[in-house]
Amino acid sequence: MTHSYEEVTFQEFALFIKIYSKQLEENINIYLNLEPSISESDRKRTTLLLDSFILLLTNINIEDINEADGGYLDTWLQSQISIIDVRSFNLFQLIFEKSLITYMIQQKHSRMNGILMYLLSMFTYLVQSYNKYEEEHKTKSKSHESLELKNLLLLDQLNKLLIRCSGYQDLAYILKKCEEYFQYKRCVFYAYVPWSNQFYGVIGAELSKVQSMKGRITEQHLVFGSKKPIYLKDPKNYVKEEHIKLFNLSSIIFIPIIHDDQLFGWLTFDQLGEEFDCTKDQLQLLEQVGKRLGLFLSRKGEKVENSSELHLTEREAMILGLLAEGYDNKKIGSLLFLSEHTVRDYVSSLMTKLKAKNRTQVVASAFRIGLLK
Repeated sequence: MTHSYEEVTFQEFALFIKIYSKQLEENINIYLNLEPSISESDRKRTTLLLDSFILLLTNINIEDINEADGGYLDTWLQSQISIIDVRSFNLFQLIFEKSLITYMIQQKHSRMNGILMYLLSMFTYLVQSYNKYEEEHKTKSKSHESLELKNLLLLDQLNKLLIRCSGYQDLAYILKKCEEYFQYKRCVFYAYVPWSNQFYGVIGAELSKVQSMKGRITEQHLVFGSKKPIYLKDPKNYVKEEHIKLFNLSSIIFIPIIHDDQLFGWLTFDQLGEEFDCTKDQLQLLEQVGKRLGLFLSRKGEKVENSSELHLTEREAMILGLLAEGYDNKKIGSLLFLSEHTVRDYVSSLMTKLKAKNRTQVVASAFRIGLLK
């Protein structure tokens, strides 16, 4: 028996989505807005699922695909466990299928049958994986009451720790305690700078490596672009290869630090190269950690001089503003016609006045006490 269509591989399907992603996204927006029965909360969840799925397929290096699609699909599904539920999953499938089919019918695509058969097999696999995950989650949740009590006790420990700590300068200690409380071998803090839309590595093991991490947030940054927790059993296709090697990453969790819709940054948790699993309950627990740290970082009254009592020279104020924009000493020197050595002296003076240990703390402290808006 012969097939009446040419079979499509995962590599070919990913290439198809990469080429026609713009048209597909237009159809998705139309169907999301046309469906009157979708509530606003379901619409937001479904949008996040669709965006992240298309981002996965369009960011994959096609030439590097050398395995079956199951690994990629499972990793994506696991990364969305803090968002996904039965309703949003069904809507995700419905709208993705309608959008893709509509485009292929409009264009009378020559490989429509092959693409449709692959689409069917892909969602069959995703549905089976999701159902398997739900069954495992139910089994693990049978002792839900004892697990809930344990999590409440852990959060109570964290609350007491944060009450005892005085501010930003205690973050290194707080992160070490988070490793101990939640049983991870490494916890790293990445700060978010809203005025330049950048992230900086601030605190964590192997500090020089952590502080070498910085960049501007773009649509391609799935882990830093999301305000929901993300668990990656395999960070490939989500984290740059050089960063995976730099930190010897295997599985990793990204937790946003948020308070009153203000994003302060992210925590990452991992096991120093060891692969690990993460349940929805565990991710929800760590999401609460991020929220408590957000409240902690938003507190006033840190041990920094009051801005009204703190005098900055005109030159220091200019350099502070350029630091906030993410410029290094060399660039600041060229902009202000100063030597790199002179700029370094000004930065040291700012660190002393703001009682900061590094450039990132200078900017964070200045922002917190109102020197920067």
